[in-house]
Amino acid sequence: MTTSETAVPEPTPEQAALFARVRRMMLIAGLTTALAICAVLIAVGYRLFRSEGRAPEPAGDVIATLPKGARIVSTGVAGDRLVVTLDIGGVTEIRTFDAHTLRPAGKLKFANEP
Repeated sequence: MTTSETAVPEPTPEQAALFARVRRMMLIAGLTTALAICAVLIAVGYRLFRSEGRAPEPAGDVIATLPKGARIVSTGVAGDRLVVTLDIGGVTEIRTFDAHTLRPAGKLKFANEP
């Protein structure tokens, strides 16, 4: 035996079991990390390609007509929607519009029970 070679003793059965357990835990950690990276890449790809390659139409001048006597109580933005709260003769109504195209997206009316 030369001086550059080092004698490595054979591991005991307890040590071999410990090494096997550590290898198994490292394999699980590596697979979990790979799965997490794949999930992030899938989420990013979904968000990028969700619009199916179509650019939204730019909004030009849009006129939204309100019923006679209606009053705008508040406005806000929720995600990709523009939210307008109206008071129409004592009845509250919420109208939503697509923020990109300004097309009406929905209407919610509130009424008092008799």
